[in-house]
Amino acid sequence: MSNGHAIRGTRIGAIPGLHSERGEPVARQNVKYWCANGHETVLPFALYVEVPQEWDCTCCGWPAGPDQDNPPQRRTVKPYKTHLNYVRERRSEEEAEDLLAEALAARAAARGERSLF
Repeated sequence: MSNGHAIRGTRIGAIPGLHSERGEPVARQNVKYWCANGHETVLPFALYVEVPQEWDCTCCGWPAGPDQDNPPQRRTVKPYKTHLNYVRERRSEEEAEDLLAEALAARAAARGERSLF
């Protein structure tokens, strides 16, 4: 009895086992990369592609290169600056206080309130 299953012994999404149905697999080469922390990353590339000289380490994220004795060094990353940091570079604290007082006075005048400053 088939219990209503038309295809037995296979699963949904099963891949065909013969290369003739899918084509021949591409010839590959394994390339090793090392980072400054000593991690080794092995990646398969097709033989006909140009292999990159740097790759991000899969363990730590640092740049890795094909030369184990001379791995690339970590690049310096500028810290993220907020809008407030950029404003502080352009204006002094006194200028900021004056601008804030002017903005609050204009807001109060627009609302018809008496200014506190």
